[in-house]
Amino acid sequence: MTALASVPVEKAGYRPSDDEPFMNERQLAYFKGKLMDWKEDILRESKGTVVNLKAETENHPDLVDRASSESDRALELRTRDRQRKLISKIDEALRRIEDGSYGYCEETGEPISLGRLEARPTATLSVEAQERHERRERVHRDD
Repeated sequence: MTALASVPVEKAGYRPSDDEPFMNERQLAYFKGKLMDWKEDILRESKGTVVNLKAETENHPDLVDRASSESDRALELRTRDRQRKLISKIDEALRRIEDGSYGYCEETGEPISLGRLEARPTATLSVEAQERHERRERVHRDD
């Protein structure tokens, strides 16, 4: 058990602030809790999907119903695949919390703004570094 586990974080009351030291124990515990809650929600949803897919094995005599069912099933599976990838990003963010690199830009080493981390807790790049990355992608995509 890490030191972060002993730091109480009030779910409703605490919000990280620029007035406190960046990535102090309280902020790290806050983001860890946020990431773990997000992961649990995704896993709970995916269990429901498995149950629904197993229940949805009926054979539809009507071609339109069958096509609609297959389309719904394909959309559900694509959604779950995206969520599977998101879980790996959440796990990586949790590893960064443990190793002390969470909240710092992979490219520049500068702190990622708290607002960005609040909106996207899995962020690995600062806004500026992300914009540069997207500009480079656009240039290479146009080639």
